[in-house]
Amino acid sequence: MISFKKLLGKEEKFYDLLEASAEEARVSAELLAKILKDDHSVRASNFHDIINARRKDKRITQKITEELCKTFVTPLEREDIEALSLALYKIPKTIEKVVERLSICPARVPRESMQRQIVLLVEAVDAVDFMVKQLRKGAQVDRIQDAQTRLQFAEGEADKVMLALVKDLYNGPYDAKEMVILMELYDMVETAVDRARDAGQVVFQIMLKYS
Repeated sequence: MISFKKLLGKEEKFYDLLEASAEEARVSAELLAKILKDDHSVRASNFHDIINARRKDKRITQKITEELCKTFVTPLEREDIEALSLALYKIPKTIEKVVERLSICPARVPRESMQRQIVLLVEAVDAVDFMVKQLRKGAQVDRIQDAQTRLQFAEGEADKVMLALVKDLYNGPYDAKEMVILMELYDMVETAVDRARDAGQVVFQIMLKYS
């Protein structure tokens, strides 16, 4: 006999899972910022923490998929839940790649210059984390408007910082190999900011749809 209670499920579980995923994205960004402040090479413990955050987020994403299969009625459209879940997972996944590159990059990585990039990434992910937490409170765009503005500002500033880093790279004392490695590293951090922007855009579109 089919249990309608099981089919209907609890609305809160999807909000709980999405918020947990956003939290892992925030943790990953903050760990990356911590690594950049360290003048030494990437410590094994920090790298392990980054990997754990990404793996935990992957389990959350898989759980969301499982719950969508088992739940008949969801608080948001299934496509929206899936889109947001995937967008959030891409943030710690991209950050893990950044840390992997940092662990094998030459010692001449300009950490002080990159720190501005990372600060903007943390600001962007913090804004996304806040926006996701507003979903369970109902569709009111005005509640996330400030966070959306902060997110857009961080993304725009990140573009400017990226341009400055590339300019420094072209004019700096780097050999060809270092230029390739550092360009890829900068691009990955920029991609992480873009991932945060994409996740925020999904939240914003959900709010608009249900408002």
